Amino acid sequence: MNSEEITKNHALNLEDIYLGQKFFSDAYPIPKAEMVDFARKYDPQIFHTDENKAKDTFFQGIAASGWYTASISMKLLVNSLPIIGGLIGAGCEVNWPRPTRENDILRLETEVIAIRPSKSKPDRGIVSIQCLTYNQNDEIVQRLISKIVVFKKNMARNQKI
Repeated sequence: MNSEEITKNHALNLEDIYLGQKFFSDAYPIPKAEMVDFARKYDPQIFHTDENKAKDTFFQGIAASGWYTASISMKLLVNSLPIIGGLIGAGCEVNWPRPTRENDILRLETEVIAIRPSKSKPDRGIVSIQCLTYNQNDEIVQRLISKIVVFKKNMARNQKI
């Protein structure tokens, strides 16, 4: 059974995941109003909120907050990688090699890059994933390396971390 078949039928547990496994999200169009509203609330810098002033900045125009791009990427990840018990983060590294712009259309490709069963908690493991967020031109706008807690079969219910 391939990953697409697995994710359409049930949430994944540690036994379902393998090195090199890939997951693909749907597309998400970036509306300017949503992008700017997010920045006004959470990252109020002129290159995120003011189209005229943004022209004279490093970005040479309005650009999405990296945290907005991360939020959209998280939504895409949740919708394309159904882990039993939810996506429980255990650390990450994120970078934004190019800005997200209004009207971009983002999509996410996720690859399993490491699997480490826990030695101290036999009901789970740590899965490392690389998530690449692409725009409509197949340019990477975000690279995320994340560790997530993944439970073994029949172990995710009522677990204390």
